[in-house]
Amino acid sequence: MTSPQTATGAFTQAQLGTLTVIGWSGEHPAGGRDAAFLLVYSLGDGSDGPAAGEAAMRVALEHSRLPVGAGPVRAAETPGLPVKLLVQAGQAVLTLPHFTAQYTVPPQWLAAARDHGEVYAMFATRPWPAGAPGRPVDEELLRSFAADPEVIMTSAHCVLPVRSLG
Repeated sequence: MTSPQTATGAFTQAQLGTLTVIGWSGEHPAGGRDAAFLLVYSLGDGSDGPAAGEAAMRVALEHSRLPVGAGPVRAAETPGLPVKLLVQAGQAVLTLPHFTAQYTVPPQWLAAARDHGEVYAMFATRPWPAGAPGRPVDEELLRSFAADPEVIMTSAHCVLPVRSLG
């Protein structure tokens, strides 16, 4: 039996496969007002298959100082955290050491992000091939993945301040 390369704490971008981000806004559990959320996940199409991709995502998140299966990291209270969010001109740009994504945000997401001044991001280690770019993702499909207790427990969570240029 061989161990994936990720067992040593190393991974390749190819193992991660296609990484993507999707956003939505909805009622914040603590305050009742709409909050902005981002979900980052792999399609599971990495070079060594979905299991190696999941292990690679865990390592990548650890390298980004985002613990899997723990409570949310508050970026504003974590100096030097290499996870950044820039919101400008209807775009959210999320940057990590191994991943940069630009997401066109709907107006209600933008309003919620500005209202709270922060965005809740969940970084799933479990692949989600159903969330492929270009395929429609309705609310029920998104909820079936993002609210799955197993997905939540095997994800890293981070609260990111909303930053903009100027």
